[in-house]
Amino acid sequence: MGEISIKINIADRVYPLKVSMEEEEIIRRAAKLINDRLKEYQENYAVRDKQDLLSMAVLHYATASLKAERKVTDEDTQVADNVYKLDQLLTNFFSK
Repeated sequence: MGEISIKINIADRVYPLKVSMEEEEIIRRAAKLINDRLKEYQENYAVRDKQDLLSMAVLHYATASLKAERKVTDEDTQVADNVYKLDQLLTNFFSK
């Protein structure tokens, strides 16, 4: 599918983007999550500077991304270990 032009508002700044139609909903949801996080930080902390709020949000989402990445890697390792053990059991069983 083709690209479309959209405008995304983050921290009271508008960013014109060209995105694929498949990505539009995800990008709009991401912008909403960011703005919601900024609003939460602004309400709960004595931070008013948009740059500081954006930095805090970036840190939050980068940390969450790294945690998710680690979890996937750990689960992949566990699956690979279990497949290896199962393969060994089957090899031993059929070699008798």
